[in-house]
Amino acid sequence: MATVKRTRTRDNTWQLLQALASRDVKGQYKRTFLGRTWSLINPLAQIAIYWVVFGLLFRATPAPGINSGMEIYGLWLAVGIIVWSYLSGTINDCMTSYISFSGLLKKVYLPRWTLPMSRVLSRTYTFLTELLVLAVICGVFGGWEVLLRLIMLVPLVLLTALFAFGLGLLLAVSTVYFRDIEHFWGILTRVWFYGSGVMFPLGIVQSAQEELVERGWTFFGTEIPLVTLFQLNPAFEILTAFRRVLYDFAWPELSSILIIAGWGVVLTALAVFVYNRHQARIVEEL
Repeated sequence: MATVKRTRTRDNTWQLLQALASRDVKGQYKRTFLGRTWSLINPLAQIAIYWVVFGLLFRATPAPGINSGMEIYGLWLAVGIIVWSYLSGTINDCMTSYISFSGLLKKVYLPRWTLPMSRVLSRTYTFLTELLVLAVICGVFGGWEVLLRLIMLVPLVLLTALFAFGLGLLLAVSTVYFRDIEHFWGILTRVWFYGSGVMFPLGIVQSAQEELVERGWTFFGTEIPLVTLFQLNPAFEILTAFRRVLYDFAWPELSSILIIAGWGVVLTALAVFVYNRHQARIVEEL
């Protein structure tokens, strides 16, 4: 009987997750003429703007794709923008999930963790669509060898989702108690964006670091380690791994996979610990 009850509970929870995620997906572009096409138009608009600024004005040029041979800044940028939009958007949606659904939480009992998880699922659904479209475009310009590497997107998406869920759940619980976190996070996200290599390759960061050395700019007497700071950034590793697959047509480096997995496991473990300590009081604090 206990086994049957646990199975029924898992089934009910999964159905709840599906319903919440489906609600998010359907409601995202409700009553718009173009509907879900906006999920492609929005990143395309961002890509066009940054391509003009950094590709044409600042002449940002990535290294040729390892196997693809591509030297197309627009496609290199597209991978970064789409992956970054998924990562930052998922974290933000998770962070505000309890506040956004405060009315529902006060009326109906449901496992608290399902709200941020449903945001992850809905965002991931859209993300997969964008990745497939991007893979086709990269295949047109660089050759269909990209198809041989697409299987690697599965663990990359799962690890990125784990990272986003862990950080998002941690922020969601914290924001219930301290609403200022949402505003601070908005500022930090902008800094994080520019420190993740979304728009410019690591070579430009290396050149900037060398220029700082030539000008004698230091941090308390030591060289400012811009390149090291970029490489310690988990978002940089995530973007690099996706670019290896979609732009280079190569397998991601094992070190990148391990770093992303490590961040995801640690953040999720910390988030679950904090959640278990405070989930009983979430509704009271809303």
